Amino acid sequence: QVRLVESGGGLVQAGGSLRLSCAASGSISSINYMGWYRQAPGKQREFLARISSGGSTYYDASVKGRFTISRDNTQNTVYLQMNNLRPEDTARYSCGAFGLYTNWGQGTQVTVSS
Repeated sequence: QVRLVESGGGLVQAGGSLRLSCAASGSISSINYMGWYRQAPGKQREFLARISSGGSTYYDASVKGRFTISRDNTQNTVYLQMNNLRPEDTARYSCGAFGLYTNWGQGTQVTVSS
């Protein structure tokens, strides 16, 4: 299994930036790709971005150009750089690891004030 711990959330004004981190431990070699998702109150979880073990990235159209996913293999950490944040980006952000196992972190709250 893979343990995931997110950090970096917080309160930010509209137009601001945040960088989220997702630190992975455990069966790292079993991971094919990792992704960032978010869930706002009363809404379904939505996909934001993913990055493969080889570094290929893919974004949902709603965040492409504003959010950037990256990884540091030496730290077993995946990042989500979020720029030009909007109030509608307010949600709990979680990372997932997919491969031999499917694992989720507990998430980190992002609140964007207008």
